[in-house]
Amino acid sequence: MQKVIVTPAEVEKIAKLANLPLSSQETAMFADQFSATVNVINQLNEVDTASVPATYQVTGLSNVTREDLVDTSRILSQEVALREAEFTHDGFFVVSRVIDTDTTESVI
Repeated sequence: MQKVIVTPAEVEKIAKLANLPLSSQETAMFADQFSATVNVINQLNEVDTASVPATYQVTGLSNVTREDLVDTSRILSQEVALREAEFTHDGFFVVSRVIDTDTTESVI
């Protein structure tokens, strides 16, 4: 099995993509931890599981569901739900736009 080494430069790139500020100590620590994690996964990939049957769930439970009942005592009518709203239109709340599409910034 070939050991995988994640470099601090790779960690910095991942941190930049995730918009995470990291100190140099954190970068070195994460590089070591990522390397160890990938190496453990590589060890698991080498285990021969050809004779092991697939296991899809282990609890023995099957189709655990509940009946979908509507509790009408907990439902607001549309009129009640909208009566305190400052702005409505055709039975919907009207709110200010919260997504600004003009600021598209790429981190790559």
